[in-house]
Amino acid sequence: MNSPLTSPSQTETRKADHLRICLEEDVQFRETTSGLERYRFEHCCLPELDRTEIDLTSTFLGKKLAVPLLISSMTGGTQLAQTINYRLADVAREYKLAMGVGSQRIVVEKPQLAATFAVRRRAPDILLFANIGAVQLNYNYGLEECQKIIDILEADALILHLNPLQECVQTEGDTNFKGLLDKIAKLCDRLPVPVIAKEVGNGISGKMAKKLLAAGVGAIDIAGAGGTSWAKIEGERAKDGKQRRLGATFADWGIPTAECIVSTRAVAPDVPLIASGGLQNGLDAAKALALGADIAGLARPFLQAAAESESAAALLAEALIAEIATVMFCTGCANLDELKQSGVLERLR
Repeated sequence: MNSPLTSPSQTETRKADHLRICLEEDVQFRETTSGLERYRFEHCCLPELDRTEIDLTSTFLGKKLAVPLLISSMTGGTQLAQTINYRLADVAREYKLAMGVGSQRIVVEKPQLAATFAVRRRAPDILLFANIGAVQLNYNYGLEECQKIIDILEADALILHLNPLQECVQTEGDTNFKGLLDKIAKLCDRLPVPVIAKEVGNGISGKMAKKLLAAGVGAIDIAGAGGTSWAKIEGERAKDGKQRRLGATFADWGIPTAECIVSTRAVAPDVPLIASGGLQNGLDAAKALALGADIAGLARPFLQAAAESESAAALLAEALIAEIATVMFCTGCANLDELKQSGVLERLR
């Protein structure tokens, strides 16, 4: 029997539920898609390139990446989560990818679980993002707590994730989002690392991106609709009928990823921009990059692979890199700048 000191907290139990449901249940959007399928690359039958010389390198928030891919924020706080995070960190180090971890709120509650997130020793040079829910700024979290999770991770930036729908469906959700923009602005002004505003799969519009940037946010992860539905996840774990119904009703709520990229780029041409939400392969990633993203983020594909083994996660990384390189070769683009500027991506009617 667990003692009061060792029994799982509500947050710890929730994290275990999230991990199990993501791995075992159908939690994808059903009707709403990422919108990337509405775009097609123009094939070049004579690229005049040596595929081995294609340059996939990029720089994001001052750090160089071998390929513009992010292992998006997913998990932490349990033994299985630690295993997955360590495997993902090893892959990020090997292939020089960026990586984010799941919400670190649990580390503030239970410091003894910090090791489930602490991947820096395994990957000393990767671009690494800490993560906390922005709404926690209305629930007794502030500069001290944010600095603590940054320090634990030795992170290069802090993700503030925005998840109003998830909190509404979550039985124990925190739903006071009032006055958050001002608190985010104060945090951005005082933290020593950039703040990344990120949705969790329902999208950031151009209008909201503009407000977040005015508050001092240093980068945006639009995390659009079309991939994992957190409304479905929270509905799946809900104990009461009302919350389960909410999860089902809003399972397809959100702005498609492609629309978020376009609308954010329209108002913020130079902001460091991450595109995530429903990306399944390197072709999706290349479309997101051609639309204007600086990095393409994938979560569930990496989660499933890393839950299997480190070698499975490494094979996924290799496949994604090969797919992006193939897009560039077959469109005649020697580097990422050419992919974004060459007009090789067209919108289907």
